[in-house]
Amino acid sequence: MAYTKGLNHWADILVVILYFISVLGVGLWTLCRPNRGNVKNYFLAGRSMPWFAVGASLFSSNIGSEHFVGLAGAGAASGISLVLFEWFVIFLILALGWIFIPVYVSAGVYTLPEYIQKRHGGQRMRTYLSVLSLILYILTKLAVSIFAGSLFIQMALGWDMYISIAILLFITGLYTVLGGLKAVMYTDTLQTSIMTIGAIIVMGISFNHVGGYNAMKEKYMEALPSTRDLNSTCGLPRKDAFHIFLDAAGQENPWPGLVFQASVGCLWYWCCDQVIVQRSLAAKSCSHAKGGSLVAGYLKLLPLFLLMFPGMISRILYPDEVACVDSDVCMKVCDNPAGCSNIAYPKLVMELMPVGLRGFMIAAMMSAIMSSLTSIFNSASTVFTMDIWRRVRTKSTQKELLIVGRLFIVLMCTLSILWIPLVKSAQGGKLFTYMVVVEGYLGSPLGVLFLISIFWKGTTEAGAFWGLLIGHVVGGTRLILEFVYPAPACGEPETRPEIQYKLHSMYFIPLLLVLTAAAIVVISMFTTKRTETELVGVTWWTRYDPYTVNRKDKVGEDNITIKEECDSGDQRQSGGLCSRFVVFLFGSNDSHLTQEIQVADRKTFIQEKRLWRIFLNVLAVFLIAIIAFLCGFYH
Repeated sequence: MAYTKGLNHWADILVVILYFISVLGVGLWTLCRPNRGNVKNYFLAGRSMPWFAVGASLFSSNIGSEHFVGLAGAGAASGISLVLFEWFVIFLILALGWIFIPVYVSAGVYTLPEYIQKRHGGQRMRTYLSVLSLILYILTKLAVSIFAGSLFIQMALGWDMYISIAILLFITGLYTVLGGLKAVMYTDTLQTSIMTIGAIIVMGISFNHVGGYNAMKEKYMEALPSTRDLNSTCGLPRKDAFHIFLDAAGQENPWPGLVFQASVGCLWYWCCDQVIVQRSLAAKSCSHAKGGSLVAGYLKLLPLFLLMFPGMISRILYPDEVACVDSDVCMKVCDNPAGCSNIAYPKLVMELMPVGLRGFMIAAMMSAIMSSLTSIFNSASTVFTMDIWRRVRTKSTQKELLIVGRLFIVLMCTLSILWIPLVKSAQGGKLFTYMVVVEGYLGSPLGVLFLISIFWKGTTEAGAFWGLLIGHVVGGTRLILEFVYPAPACGEPETRPEIQYKLHSMYFIPLLLVLTAAAIVVISMFTTKRTETELVGVTWWTRYDPYTVNRKDKVGEDNITIKEECDSGDQRQSGGLCSRFVVFLFGSNDSHLTQEIQVADRKTFIQEKRLWRIFLNVLAVFLIAIIAFLCGFYH
């Protein structure tokens, strides 16, 4: 490749060093804040986070290195249609703040598997969802983040993959282990600012190089690799590359399936996944949770301009590398015979950025990598500690849970390093497409489960369990077929089973969701339902209403208690230096038994001032109007 790898100028090196110091400084600053030594503060940031931190953390938890690499690569390879996964999910982000969070808070839970247990009773659903969540974190989120991050670091810096990832994991693990969710969310706020500013700079310089927006549209259609089969369409840009609603009968993101998958199909991720929901659960109040959703929603309008268009410009400037279709050429360029569209954004950064700005953009990409990893680590730690460890150790003390949570993050860091060779060997040509398909088959049925559980009081535990299991068996079977029979390369004959290539994945997922919903409903109709008393606080219709003050909290089935400290902020420390250090890390032994999340706190969270409620609703409507305009403009 033509560019010089590595940081070879003192200004770039200085910028990266200052970045790491800033992130560590913000992360460690949270250690000095009061009342951090208990479970509620470590896993839910004490329910004290302001709207801007909630929104920034929602955005950066989602927009990771896989988006800089995968979404820009999708733009370079096939156009802008996948931007619907950025725009249509905004409706789900709003639904999270306006609909789902009030129910979760009303239920008084730390995790989503815990909510499902309180909603349906029994233990198998909670265990099943906890194990499934951890598997999905490791096989999808962790794998994709590590691959995308290591790809960029290897290309941009020329560092050894293991050394570079180990350094990142050490820094992210340090403040995640010590500071908990509050440290993660405040560092996410800093990293969101760095990512956004850096991406705006790259976009501006990129458009300047191609002569503006109109010039980009013309030149993209002429961006052809010099080595290709002239008798085929392989390597040619799509004629509809600047449209988001593609042919409904086509093989490349047919619009009906894409719209469904980008909305209902992603419900589980934005409204029912621990990584995302945990940020909103940490908000000060319902108004701050809604404000966070709005911040994230407005930021989600930007990836088309900040990531996909620069990816398309990278193809224009470097067609032989970014748009290669000959397997031998692709192997030389990026060590991947399937294609090199994933290098579009890193190559743009390393080729176009001047001294100083190159270091800043490397810092921005580091931000994307680190924010994704910290979100995964913290949420996986919460699920393991609160949903699995507490079942093993029913009399866990607060200190024990904090230690277990921290040690599990260390374990996740170790798994991340061990995962690199497997991810590298299994890499695909289109990272973002891979992400969508895998999470669609395994994650989409979860969204249906939560939706029906929240809005239909007749949903039973048996219906939820067996309906979800049926959906996962069918989705898992299709996923195995995708791996066993991969799509043929451009120009090669079709060898997959007919059901695989004739039923597009974007159409299979809606059918999967309908099947899951039907199974849940039918089985629930013939099994024992929960009583009205058991449903208090856990559905939309029985959630705690801020205007109803006479309701009594029901006693949950999960009788496990946590020894939780008083939040007095005046923790007297005694003993030697070693003892004080242990208290600093894991909290005091002076504790008493309290209910996890008091009913009064839940009702206070849900209450909103009338003017703020109206103001937030107006901003939400305006955001929806912008989405409608953009969809009409790029239809």
